[in-house]
Amino acid sequence: MSAAPPRTLPTTPKSQLSQNANIRKVAVTMPGYQAQFLEFDQKRPLAAIVQDICVSWSLSDPSKFALQTCDSSKASESSKSNYNTYVTERNRQEIQNGTVLTLAPSPAQTAQGIITKLSEGSNKTLSEDKLEGLRQLVRRAPDSTFAVEFINKNGLPIIISIVTDGTFKKEPLALTLKSFVSLMDHGIVSWDILEPDFIKRVADCVNVGSNNLDLVCLQYALEILEAVVLHSSGKQSVVEQSVTSQNIIPHLESINLEVQKNAIALINALFMKADQPKRRKIGESLQSKHMRNTILTHVIRQQNIGTAMAHQLYVLQVLLMNLHEERMKAPVDPHDQVIIREIEELRRIAFEIEGDPNMNAVRRSQSAARDFKKLGFENQTNPAEDFVKVPCGLLALDCMLYFAQNHGENYVKVVLENSTRADEHDCPFVRASMYLTKMICEILRIGEPPDDTGHVYYSMFFSSEKPFEEFFCTIIQLLNKTWREMRATTADFPKVLEVVKEQVTRALNTHSSSFESFRNKVFTLTYSEILKLLENERKIKEEFESQTKPVKELRKKLIPEIQDIVKQQRLNYLVEGSCFPKYSRNGRIKDKFWFWRLAPNHKALHYGDCSESDHPKLEDLPSKLPLVDIQRMVTGKDCPHVGGKQGLRRTNQVGRLAFSIVTEAEEDQICFVAATDYDYHMWCDGLNALLGNEMTSGQVEQDMEMLLSMEIKIRLLDTEGLQIPAEAPRLPRPPDNFNFAYMNFNL
Repeated sequence: MSAAPPRTLPTTPKSQLSQNANIRKVAVTMPGYQAQFLEFDQKRPLAAIVQDICVSWSLSDPSKFALQTCDSSKASESSKSNYNTYVTERNRQEIQNGTVLTLAPSPAQTAQGIITKLSEGSNKTLSEDKLEGLRQLVRRAPDSTFAVEFINKNGLPIIISIVTDGTFKKEPLALTLKSFVSLMDHGIVSWDILEPDFIKRVADCVNVGSNNLDLVCLQYALEILEAVVLHSSGKQSVVEQSVTSQNIIPHLESINLEVQKNAIALINALFMKADQPKRRKIGESLQSKHMRNTILTHVIRQQNIGTAMAHQLYVLQVLLMNLHEERMKAPVDPHDQVIIREIEELRRIAFEIEGDPNMNAVRRSQSAARDFKKLGFENQTNPAEDFVKVPCGLLALDCMLYFAQNHGENYVKVVLENSTRADEHDCPFVRASMYLTKMICEILRIGEPPDDTGHVYYSMFFSSEKPFEEFFCTIIQLLNKTWREMRATTADFPKVLEVVKEQVTRALNTHSSSFESFRNKVFTLTYSEILKLLENERKIKEEFESQTKPVKELRKKLIPEIQDIVKQQRLNYLVEGSCFPKYSRNGRIKDKFWFWRLAPNHKALHYGDCSESDHPKLEDLPSKLPLVDIQRMVTGKDCPHVGGKQGLRRTNQVGRLAFSIVTEAEEDQICFVAATDYDYHMWCDGLNALLGNEMTSGQVEQDMEMLLSMEIKIRLLDTEGLQIPAEAPRLPRPPDNFNFAYMNFNL
């Protein structure tokens, strides 16, 4: 009787599996019709699927219909509107099992219907059909498929003409502006198509008085003007002539956050695109007391600042700080009389004025060269030469002069404190100021354009008319304090700057609301506190990394290698040898010492008598003990020279450092007492390693941990700054076949 063939599970052909992967089970609805449940095949053309649905419902001309899916991300923007997105060949892959689709008029049909409603009558009258057309347009405009059809059918000029005619107000105008923004956001047409009349009409929505203000119109008018400034060529001047910062500032007090955000965005756009003279004028306006108070009170101090508003405040801060770029990069002419007078003013305030720096009373005549040396100038004959050598020279001079004129008492204190120190501990004020200015420019990224994703801003920079200079005044005093705490010398200058940079960076992360609170915070971050913080962060980072799975696996892999290193180090120590006092079973042999050393081939222990200070060579040791004759090693109270009646009188030190070698004859034991704990651990570990036993001393654990930690750090150097994942990334699914194409590029 033959054996039955083995049973196999039924398998699904690969072609069928591939086909199933392309099928989505969906529902299709349409007002007035019974819903259909069908299998949506991603490989079939959309037109064929729509045709099947129309046939099922007995609808003629399938070309007039299309499928839509609900876009939940846009539906959340308005509770009154149901945003639907047309299904196209580009987005059909987003359809998943359980999706509910709607059969609706095609984009072309919908666009034509809306255009027909908007074209009825003139723009001087507002019919109900035209208003309904605007409402439909607002709902459909965010869909790029519809937008293409609407623009291709010349619907955009109709919207532009409605705005230009200036008849519609309130809701109709708000709907028109909102739909225009949505249509332009798709990037189908250029912003250059706009004429000055349109821009001026939009600007009227911004310049309108509070009595006739419509917040929705204002919100989208500001957004349109911002886009014109940023994305059009040659239309910026029309916006500048039509709306000024004085007209925009009142809108920062609006209760509508979108209006506030768009107002700052428009200011940023005008600021960014302006030439240097206009930028300075805008900057002066923005740093006026009224403007700063408006931003601080109505924008920054609000509790619900979102990411978009934070980004606009960040951009505004960057643009204001970048006003210093010109002075930062300007070349220094050492013969410029203005620079020479400013340097002389620094000397006069520091050394010739008593008390108030604004007083003109001369204390006494001073040697200019000696004063310039105390200030920290290298060239006392022509101090302006110092600013030529270092970047940011003119900006540094501006900051020093501001410090001297506005914080005279602190300026004199810093200069005189440094001038009274010994030369090697002197912190030259001028040199420190120049490098400190360069460091501040790096921290604040002066000269770099705003980052598209940046959102970090500092409230204190909006609290002063001269924020950069005030920032410098605080940090130069911090540097002087840190220099004193570190007891630094001139050679330590780079190290002190690194510590100050760490202090400033950490204090900035607290987002102080004023320079006073920033000063209080940064001055609490002393040099010792910074060291503690860095050490704690290093320990936390190492502890975290040591617990990750990849590091654990690496550690496990390295343990045998490190054990071999530790073992070899013990054996090398025994090869070097040690001197021991001579002991017998009965105790210490007075004034007798012997030297023990392991042979380089690790086959025998050589020994011989010596004096306490001798370190004999291997060939000078007459006796040897082959390792094959050693049975075991014993330690502590198990040693004959420690236990027993004689041993009871031994000190704890002797018992703790004692070990013995037991040879083949059990009664023959060689007794040792190590001089130090380290010597004891090394010999015990080395003998255990030679005998094939485990090294058990506490010193082994310490050495293993130290070497493992060091080796792991070396191995992970290339990952510095990268986040080590807790789990290894998943391997991708293998391809259906491995029939790779081979192309011969040498043909």
